[in-house]
Amino acid sequence: MQADSISALLESSRDDLYDIPTAAKGPEGKLPLTPEMLKTWASGDLFGLTQSVGMGWEPSKVLGRHVLMLSTLGGVRDDEGAPIALGYHTGHWEIGLLLKAAAQEFRRLGAVPHAAYVSDPCDGRSQGTAGMFDSLPYRNDAAMVMRRLIRSLPTRKAVMGVATCDKGLPATMLALASLRELPGILVPGGVTLPAEDGEDAGKVQTIGARYAHGEISLEYASEVACKACATPGGGCQFLGTAATAQVVAEALGMALPHSALIPSGQPIWSELAVHSARALLRNLQLGFGVQDVLTDASLHNAMVLHAAFGGSTNLLLHIPAIAHAAKLHVPSVSDWQEINRSVPRLVSVLPNGPIPHPTVRAFLAGGVPEVMLHLRELGLLNTNVLTVTGHTLDDVLNWWAESERRYRVRKRLLEADGVDPDDVILDPDAACARGLTSTVTFPTGNLAPDGAVIKSTAIDPSVLDADGVYRHTGPAKVYTTERDAIAAIKAGDIQPGDVLVLIGRGPSGTGMEETYQLTSALKHLSFGKHVALVTDARFSGVSTGACIGHVGPEALAGGPVGKLRTGDLIQIVIDCKHLTGSVDFVGNASRRLTPEEGREILMARPPADGLAPDPDLPDDTRLWAALQSVSGGAWAGAVYDVDRIIEVIEAGKQALRGQTTDE
Repeated sequence: MQADSISALLESSRDDLYDIPTAAKGPEGKLPLTPEMLKTWASGDLFGLTQSVGMGWEPSKVLGRHVLMLSTLGGVRDDEGAPIALGYHTGHWEIGLLLKAAAQEFRRLGAVPHAAYVSDPCDGRSQGTAGMFDSLPYRNDAAMVMRRLIRSLPTRKAVMGVATCDKGLPATMLALASLRELPGILVPGGVTLPAEDGEDAGKVQTIGARYAHGEISLEYASEVACKACATPGGGCQFLGTAATAQVVAEALGMALPHSALIPSGQPIWSELAVHSARALLRNLQLGFGVQDVLTDASLHNAMVLHAAFGGSTNLLLHIPAIAHAAKLHVPSVSDWQEINRSVPRLVSVLPNGPIPHPTVRAFLAGGVPEVMLHLRELGLLNTNVLTVTGHTLDDVLNWWAESERRYRVRKRLLEADGVDPDDVILDPDAACARGLTSTVTFPTGNLAPDGAVIKSTAIDPSVLDADGVYRHTGPAKVYTTERDAIAAIKAGDIQPGDVLVLIGRGPSGTGMEETYQLTSALKHLSFGKHVALVTDARFSGVSTGACIGHVGPEALAGGPVGKLRTGDLIQIVIDCKHLTGSVDFVGNASRRLTPEEGREILMARPPADGLAPDPDLPDDTRLWAALQSVSGGAWAGAVYDVDRIIEVIEAGKQALRGQTTDE
């Protein structure tokens, strides 16, 4: 029986399988070598030409300018686009079409394109699972692999990055930021379209919690979950981390104007790749490198656009990391505070509203350049910075203001959806009148002595006091695993007025997991706006509500948040106008304390029971957590500061040698 099963597995009756050649003729023609090339070129450069013609490139054209295309492509599609093997998410599913369009343009212009791939995970797919423990660490690893791939093609003259989603796009920007004198360009993968009759990809992630509370039926959940990703490519339809990263890439000048949030699979999307190929070769011709585009001034512009769009708090991790990779000034919390206090939010889009327009409407309303027109008028941008167009931002905005593209996309939004573009991207006066507040606040207090962050603009206006301040004092419900916290929400153990506290989920505990299944459940449950959340983990870009994350120090580093007990009273005050706030332990039901008294008690308390790194935390993530911790931690972008890491290792080696000597 065993022999039969092995035979059935390995044997075949096809005779042609055994007609095996032992040599082949090889490509026709000759390599265009010269005596000088043979005398001076490295053997690897010469052998690279042999490899290129071996793959079918025409020998006479193999010496064109070599361009590397790096992307996060995932999945396997047939010629009609149907899946043969699925990718992880729509964000990397269609970008092979962008690569093809760009490569054809490179070839038409006499360049020799090469393509390499470092695919990326889906944060939505890994929510609430141990897969989330690899999400943020992946960014550093992918950027490292991309940089190695760039260096491993020594003949490359320029690099194009093509990416779409939460971690793959920041990783690609980190890799491009390291190019320095080499030209580079970023092509955003765009967004998927919303269903004509259904829910967006953010809200649909809450069907479990809503069903558990009897707010939706099984039939409804099954139907909306099926149609939420209405087109097969692009990032999610809300301004989460993926969409915000696209906005930031364009704001940095690394991507072409009006490229962020472009609808995947459409002709205007494919044409973007063609234009990007032309722009990259033009930068090569002009001698512009990434270092000419990525400057402290362009980094400032990116932070301004983040605030104006109401972007994901995850970019507080990624923008500093890009600055570090480019060897620029790494923004501090005070830099973020200054910008958010001076920059109005101007975009009404999912998930923050006030009208929940999908991201494609923000694109049609004019996207990043339209917002920049308002910001330029306010004097908030550095407009003399160079962009990958080869022109200054000021020149780009002058073009945009009078362009046919601007006129036609804004007209299309009105015709297709009956939406006035100026109701999606608002002028500052209209935004103020609609109640749009600045994007983020950085509260401190006895529970967050090193700081925390809240997307204050996303707090439901109905729970703010008349002066624009969110005030909430309630009993803590403390959990050490996200699994227990979401189970409590579904079981009805979390009630209006509670403060859900999730601890031990920072970098040391879980790789700083993203806790969107909690924040989304609270947003889309009828009572959720009356519950606050405090955690040392982070949030998805689509998260909204009174959710305080990035609490520092994290619980496993001795942070006071790790000493809370269920029943402790938590006092939260967030001023959404002046962007100040605090989060404090203030006693319990029988005794009220001042924040100062609460601090003293917390200092004397032992950590909460059950506080420990997650047992499923992989060694890879433990290593990431240690390296980023000595490099400044999450507030420095969770980067690898190599000089600092080496310094700590050397100090540790000396200390160990001292111990050995003492013994």
